[in-house]
Amino acid sequence: MSDTSRFLTALGRVFGALLGTGSTKRADAAARPVLATDTLSPGQSGSAATLEVDPRALRGVRLAYAPSRDGEPDPGEIVWTWVPYEENDGRGKDRPVVIVAASGAGDYLAVQLTSKAHDADRDFVSLGTGDWDAAGRPSWARIDRVFRVRADGMRREAASLDAKRYGRVAAALDERYGWR
Repeated sequence: MSDTSRFLTALGRVFGALLGTGSTKRADAAARPVLATDTLSPGQSGSAATLEVDPRALRGVRLAYAPSRDGEPDPGEIVWTWVPYEENDGRGKDRPVVIVAASGAGDYLAVQLTSKAHDADRDFVSLGTGDWDAAGRPSWARIDRVFRVRADGMRREAASLDAKRYGRVAAALDERYGWR
């Protein structure tokens, strides 16, 4: 990690402490100050920031396939948002995620998608191809990281899983975390 990255991480912790957001590693990435040279992606900062949550601490999560053309994001829909890297050092990238649950007040739970092959890896659920990947590459849902995504922190592009594929993701999440 460069000196600049260490400085920004430390500064993010100070701002987090001052703003009462705590100083956990997961919150530090969202508390990172936004520089004038930054190009922001939806979900990258502020109150709409995408945050990694501890899925083992969540109870009463309702996993129910519910895509609807009502103008709101729904479980089963694939959206794009900024996702922090695992290092939680303030870096991340804009990527597709599948909404797995609506948690109320414009908050949603989501898992990230990847086109990197992860056959036989228990942390990934194979989804095959879909409209969310313009290149037609197969995708995998990563279930060992769960994110809180806000409606204002996502970009919707009219893609969703079918009920069968959503059911595979939901079953894998339920088996791992006991949500249902």
